[in-house]
Amino acid sequence: MSTLYVRFLTSGPEGAPGEALLPQLLAVVGEFTPVVEALPPDAALADVSGARRYFGRDAAGIAALIRVRTLALYGVDCLIGAGPGPMLARMAARDAAPGVTRVVPGSPDAVAEFLDGRPVAELPGVGRAGARTLCEYGLDTVGRVAAAPLSTLQRLVGARAGRELYDRAHGVDRARVAPNAATRSLAVERPFPRDEIDPHRHRRALLSGAEELGVRLRGDAQVCRSLTLTVRYADRSVTTRTRALPEPTAHAAALTAAAYRMYEALGLQRARVRALALRAEGIAPAALAARQLTFDPADEKARRIEAVADRAREKFGPGAIVPGTLAGGSGTPARGPGTPPRSSPRPAAAAKPLA
Repeated sequence: MSTLYVRFLTSGPEGAPGEALLPQLLAVVGEFTPVVEALPPDAALADVSGARRYFGRDAAGIAALIRVRTLALYGVDCLIGAGPGPMLARMAARDAAPGVTRVVPGSPDAVAEFLDGRPVAELPGVGRAGARTLCEYGLDTVGRVAAAPLSTLQRLVGARAGRELYDRAHGVDRARVAPNAATRSLAVERPFPRDEIDPHRHRRALLSGAEELGVRLRGDAQVCRSLTLTVRYADRSVTTRTRALPEPTAHAAALTAAAYRMYEALGLQRARVRALALRAEGIAPAALAARQLTFDPADEKARRIEAVADRAREKFGPGAIVPGTLAGGSGTPARGPGTPPRSSPRPAAAAKPLA
């Protein structure tokens, strides 16, 4: 098996579109192989075993074609690692550079040479506590772990974990690429014109993104079961948090509240944020979703207002009605790449804020 791990560089300093562009980027990879596993927010695994014969190229050659097409169509470069399985492809991508594919040959000697001097923490499934335990016994590299007896590893980390660690240290990877549908999630991103440290602007960006997600879900008669927040920082590092919703919903107020709770739980202290992204996951038809009945008149009123606002947006454009917090401010977050263009049949008056 030949596997590619493709990480799309969608968080450039110019505010390049990010998570919301993932379905289109996955479609480019899907032109070469149908076995593509989406890894939101910005990566994918692809099994190109069959594509090598069809295109008459090796894994590195197919990776080069993918890179050229993503650059030409979307202006997005890639970091690509290639290996005999998903584990080695992921690890190879850490050594890759834009424009250069890092390839791990499939021979046992080449795999052993690639793994030998790497820190043990780079092996999948080895967390901080496990790595600390192994390092205390001098097993600080993958090569030293591979040289240790299986019984020793099992005594240190447990029977099952020890067996998995022993296999991975020898390059044995039983994982397979599991094709999944990118359409089962919707994403929006709010990049800032400059690295932003103001939490009020962060919250306005989250409100804007949650409102857009709600409009798109309700427009497709769908609901989501969970929400994922991705924070991109000035140094290009990323923090991702996911929260299951109390019930499947497309209600913007519920999405906004979940986004706020995840953001506040991060405890960011003057963090320089480059972009915020929200992704709705577990999408299903709204007609099949159960909803908890409530006697709260405020909730029912908010949902009726939301329905009226949706009809107004459908007639006059997505900017016809916006939350009051986002209306008329010069610092309104930029419209994300997933937002449909305004197609108002006539010039609209000033946007009317919601109460």
